[in-house]
Amino acid sequence: MNIKIPFPEMKSEFKRILLNHKFNNEKADKCAEIFATNSLEGIYSHGVYRFPRFVEYLKKGYINVDAEPELVHTAGALEQWEGNLGPGPLNAEICGNRAMEIAEKNGIGCVAIGNTNHWMRGGTYGWQAAKKGFVFIGWTNTEKNMPAWGAKNGHLGNNPLVFAVPFGDEAIVLDFAMTQFSYGKMEAVELEGKKLPFAGGFNNNGELTTNPGEILEARRPLPIGFWKGAGLSLLLDILATILSAGLSTHKLSELEAEYGVSQVFIAIDIKKLSNFPAIENTIADIITDLKESTPAETGAEIRYPGERVVQTRADNLKDGIPVIKKVWEEILEL
Repeated sequence: MNIKIPFPEMKSEFKRILLNHKFNNEKADKCAEIFATNSLEGIYSHGVYRFPRFVEYLKKGYINVDAEPELVHTAGALEQWEGNLGPGPLNAEICGNRAMEIAEKNGIGCVAIGNTNHWMRGGTYGWQAAKKGFVFIGWTNTEKNMPAWGAKNGHLGNNPLVFAVPFGDEAIVLDFAMTQFSYGKMEAVELEGKKLPFAGGFNNNGELTTNPGEILEARRPLPIGFWKGAGLSLLLDILATILSAGLSTHKLSELEAEYGVSQVFIAIDIKKLSNFPAIENTIADIITDLKESTPAETGAEIRYPGERVVQTRADNLKDGIPVIKKVWEEILEL
């Protein structure tokens, strides 16, 4: 059974719990804001449903509450940072902001960070950058959780990738894992007792299935684009590892849990481009043309990436954020 939780109440509960786990007030507020906003905008898998695991990792010491990320090397518009196993969402926000600072001076800025933690919803940092007028590209590696194309066991990560561009007062944001559905999404669908809309992986019999529980049990999610997604995953891992001087997917998988990941944040200051005055109209023309697509199903709407977020945000602000009652009760007891 779902219940509706107002955004301020959800953020307040998250902050209360984080304060009880030795976060200072500023860090607790920022981290609670990110988790609550992810939920507000409909990414429950990396918001309210992921919060209990975040607390579990705090208790196990995988996340260093007091750690601050540190700059360790500079090469022009590229910086390498050490995450010191600090809270992933806070490290990611710092790196995204730093990439924008570098871009303001150089046109482009790249910050790579090693030894950090799960950033939760990668799109968070795309939205933050795009709403400040920057193009954003970012990705992270993960533990082994996806088979290479043609393989049965996982040696690749689902390595989420984010692209974001400003669009009016909002943004166009594409945030996707290399698996057809992220693990967080499959876990959320299983919690809700639903099936996936398309086959998301293989069961233990090697059969494609829409049952998220069967895919999670088999640990055989389907790569996006089959061999193309598997190849992209490999390159994202290589790039994140060498740019950050951090751990690769196969090294992360030797640890007892997924922590110490490597991430990349790239910002581009489009105000420095010669065609900047025309960019807003250019993007609007592209989206207008997209909207002229003929829907395959009667009454369906063709949306650009991130468009649904704007409506979900408004609905959840008005009506409250839907949460499975049992999950919310467990959070209140943390």
